Amino acid sequence: MTTLAAIAQSGLQAAQLRLDSSAHNVANLNTPGFRRQTVDQQAAPAPGGVQARVAAPAAATGVALEAEAVEQISATYAFQANLLVLRRADEMAGALLDVRA
Repeated sequence: MTTLAAIAQSGLQAAQLRLDSSAHNVANLNTPGFRRQTVDQQAAPAPGGVQARVAAPAAATGVALEAEAVEQISATYAFQANLLVLRRADEMAGALLDVRA
């Protein structure tokens, strides 16, 4: 797998984790004493990309539905952007093979 594909794949996984965590928060919106999950992301060492993990539940209880909607939209855009990177990498590899062949 190329470095570009590995970076995009890590971005896809991080976006999926954000969507999963937000869905979990919405599903437990009315659960008494529920603490909202968040996802921490940081730059990954070589070859690059992003590392994501579910953080410890926030100290404050409750979930803001509008914040979760924004989080889901943001994660969806991140997912689409990383998918586009994978498509372009595939196109570039195909073009390179066409030139070399």
